Amino acid sequence: MDTHSQVVDRLRSVFHSGVTIPEQFRRTQLTKLMSMIKENEEQILNALHKDLTKPKFEAILSEVDIVINELHYAINNLRSWMQLEYVSKNLATKLDECFVRREPLGVVLIIGAWNYPLQLLILPMIGAIAAGNCVVIKPSEISAATDSLLAELIPKYLSQDCYAVVSGGAEETKALLQNRFDHIFYTGSQNVARSILQAASVHLTPVTLELGGKCPCFIYEGVNITAAARRLAWAKFFNAGQSCVAPDYVLCSEATRDALLSALREVLDNFYGKEPQKSPDMSRIVSQRHWTRLMDLLGKSNGKVVVGGESSEEDKYIAPTVLVDVAEDDALMKEEIFGPILPIITVESLEQGIDFINRKEKPLALYVFSDDSSVVKTVLEKTSSGGFCSNDGIVYMTLPGLPFGGVGASGCGSYHGRWGFEAFSHRRACMLRGWALERLNGLRYPPYSDDKLSWLRWTTSAKNRCSLM
Repeated sequence: MDTHSQVVDRLRSVFHSGVTIPEQFRRTQLTKLMSMIKENEEQILNALHKDLTKPKFEAILSEVDIVINELHYAINNLRSWMQLEYVSKNLATKLDECFVRREPLGVVLIIGAWNYPLQLLILPMIGAIAAGNCVVIKPSEISAATDSLLAELIPKYLSQDCYAVVSGGAEETKALLQNRFDHIFYTGSQNVARSILQAASVHLTPVTLELGGKCPCFIYEGVNITAAARRLAWAKFFNAGQSCVAPDYVLCSEATRDALLSALREVLDNFYGKEPQKSPDMSRIVSQRHWTRLMDLLGKSNGKVVVGGESSEEDKYIAPTVLVDVAEDDALMKEEIFGPILPIITVESLEQGIDFINRKEKPLALYVFSDDSSVVKTVLEKTSSGGFCSNDGIVYMTLPGLPFGGVGASGCGSYHGRWGFEAFSHRRACMLRGWALERLNGLRYPPYSDDKLSWLRWTTSAKNRCSLM
């Protein structure tokens, strides 16, 4: 078996041969990736169920279909993405050809996450392939069944000369990061992201970091409380709350909280029945370690459990749980929860809610539920987050036309659709000149004079455009 450095060197040699550059090669590899997903859907669903007890419904929506839709989008738009982008010119460059050329970066590393082990690995890979790169992918060892399946399938369907899978744990990742890559794409926690940045800094490697954070859901007065409860519960407890864009906590008034609690109890009963542990639609926590972390947070909280709270260590199960009377400095508010536990915090005004959000690190997503468009606009304009959605949760990130990524502590860079292509492309500034107008070029040569400077400034200045009414 090749060492990590041998794998990287082999891929770099292939990249320099230019094999990944032609549009047809990229299109073929994307089409083969589509075949891999479609032809092995049952195996993929089984692996996801083994890793997280993912319901088939959720697995198809969030792992299979989102990847297939992204592949269709990339294949349909690849030619236009690869086209030269011509730019405006001034008088001094009027006869020149000036454009931006998208070029692949080289050999890139994609490190996936365990909560959506197919989606969070393959979506960035689509962007990397579309942009013409060679790719090393590192699945999460925590979702072991999916890791093993991808390590088996990818070499069968994609070019082994251009794409490689490296499996293993934290030590394997650490060793892999000692190699020089042309870009590193990481999805996961902020703590690990710091280690990724340190490793990347040795080679001055650019990075995309897709992290998490505490995504707020601000429910303001006057909403359809039943619809709000359904959308909130679905977004929060989808995949047992193990989503980086899941609502982490709710902000609302006391009156709204009381109405919401009543609606949530009814909604959760409709969703998962009287005994959610027996529901086939409820995922499990990925590992004992993560289950213990969540139960420790719940145990340290001074909030009052008003819905759920039941758990089973053996089954790695935690019921959909809602808490009230949660203080800003509560244990549940000190880190991203990443599980089926929902604290509700009361605020009594729009300004108070916005101030609360702005006191925290910028989240990956921010949700506001309100029938008043001015309220939605105010929250949008006075806060900052990676993504924003009104009157729903998590669905915004399924649209390939929108960039998906964080800001500040929730990440840097974005992907999905064209944004993924751009993340793995170098935008090369190009000017093609001939030998004409040398007399005009003479204005820049010594000996300098005020007259030459005046003419040169005129030919290179950005002229104000005027329009006739």
